[in-house]
Amino acid sequence: MNDLLTVILLGIVEGLTEFIPVSSTGHLVLAGALLGFKDGSGGAFDIVIQLGAILSVIVLYWRRFLDVAVGLFSWKNGPVAFVRNILLGFLPSAVIGALAYKVIKAMLDAPAVVAWALILGGIAILVIEKMAKTIRTESVEGMNWRTALGIGFIQCLSMIPGVSRSGATIMGALMLGVERKTAAEFSFFVAVPTMIGATSLALYKEGAALAAADISNIAIGFVISFIVAAIVIKGFLAVVTRYGFAPFAWYRILIGIVALIWLNTP
Repeated sequence: MNDLLTVILLGIVEGLTEFIPVSSTGHLVLAGALLGFKDGSGGAFDIVIQLGAILSVIVLYWRRFLDVAVGLFSWKNGPVAFVRNILLGFLPSAVIGALAYKVIKAMLDAPAVVAWALILGGIAILVIEKMAKTIRTESVEGMNWRTALGIGFIQCLSMIPGVSRSGATIMGALMLGVERKTAAEFSFFVAVPTMIGATSLALYKEGAALAAADISNIAIGFVISFIVAAIVIKGFLAVVTRYGFAPFAWYRILIGIVALIWLNTP
């Protein structure tokens, strides 16, 4: 397949899957393997185009981020709590991600790991949503620091390709008593420092490979993922509010099974 078309398809895949609990990294690994895509960036392509999707959060929620920034100057409780909780949600993955970078990168070349993670993660979503009925928190600002930090540690599971960063964050939040829509939005906001950190680390670690790679491919994937993700975010919140997370769980299980069959077919 033409490289440009492949890059566009991967950008679409990233934008569609970054914020729903189905694992964007897992889908990129499987799609890249299916399409035979190798861009020579040492896996940094997958990470950097995710930053395009993250940029869509900043654009769509610019007013909320601006309100928080303004509120910080007068040290208002709400904005201070918002920033504290986002940082606590990000901190564990920042530390563990830096320490385990080589292990995480190695798993990006293991499609079978992704397939099993999709299936097991889908089952976990069904179980957690059925069990998590108690709601104690209905806003990011209203979350206490223990809840935010706990979600941060649970998010670290998403370092296994196929688990899903948004899925781990959202399910962790549900288990800790956070309301559905708030859980989803918290995953959006935590994604900003998380993916900026992951991209920065990838640029630092894979600088030589990136220099030899086709930067235009990364730029195109970045732009496509930004556009598609901006469209997906609003639709995702509408689906979650009405139907919960079960549709995504069943999708994960189905895709995981199909991937395993494909990977084991001579």
